[in-house]
Amino acid sequence: MNKKKFHWGQLILGICLVLFTLFCLLPLLLVLISAFTAETEINSTGFTYFPKQWSMDGMNAVLRYGSQLRQSYLITISVTVLGTFLGLLIMSMFAYSISRRDFNLRGFLSVYLLIPMLFSGGQLSAYIFFSKYYGLKDTLWVLILPLCVSTMNVIILRTYIHSSIPDELMEAAKIDGAGEYRTFFQITLPLMKPSLAAVGFMMATAYWNDWQNAFLFIDKADLKPLQLLLINIQKSIETLLNNKNIPSSALQAMGNAVPQYSATMATVIVVVGPVVIAYPFFQKYFIKGLTVGSVKG
Repeated sequence: MNKKKFHWGQLILGICLVLFTLFCLLPLLLVLISAFTAETEINSTGFTYFPKQWSMDGMNAVLRYGSQLRQSYLITISVTVLGTFLGLLIMSMFAYSISRRDFNLRGFLSVYLLIPMLFSGGQLSAYIFFSKYYGLKDTLWVLILPLCVSTMNVIILRTYIHSSIPDELMEAAKIDGAGEYRTFFQITLPLMKPSLAAVGFMMATAYWNDWQNAFLFIDKADLKPLQLLLINIQKSIETLLNNKNIPSSALQAMGNAVPQYSATMATVIVVVGPVVIAYPFFQKYFIKGLTVGSVKG
């Protein structure tokens, strides 16, 4: 009977991975605990994993924007879903086109794709074009289109097609009479699921965390995404803290402590929570989609 040989290297690697996991989880745990810690204790003892006083003041400061918070969640979810779907469709078609060696415009489109990666007109020119010439100010499209196509994501999808989908499969489809659209939608696209899941998760995270475009182009309250609303909440708290004209009775009603730090941690939970919950479901596709091109010749 063969006994498995003990490897010290695997034990050391396992310990390092456990420590690295703890280093990643402990800050998230501290954020979660601090969101429900009394503001007076944070001011007196700082952030701790074992608070003596618990409070919902920080979370209530965020949840009191009830209807606006629900509307902002709806806007953020809509932009994330629609933008990710539209971006994956456009980029996968682009990647398929430049992956075909017999496509005459392959070289031109590849250079055209790289230009925005190397050069940029700047934020001012983008604001002028999106607001004045495109007329997208105060619309959902101004939150979707700027992040819809990424050069790096197209390169990832193209590399996946090159390394994981045989050319013979596409040639066989053409011999059977399939055109380019049918070859793409019925042959290539279903085989791109791992790479689409990986790129889709990165796009969804970018859409979910985007606040700058909303800050520049959105003025309507019913179109503000979640991140912009939470920034406004933080500014409201800072204004309250810096306002010297607040009656003492109002501060006493809040326990002489405006929930600045606990409310900040509560906003982090509101923003990051859905992404943290969704990540385990996409993790296997995320790893496979990014590594399969490097292990296959």
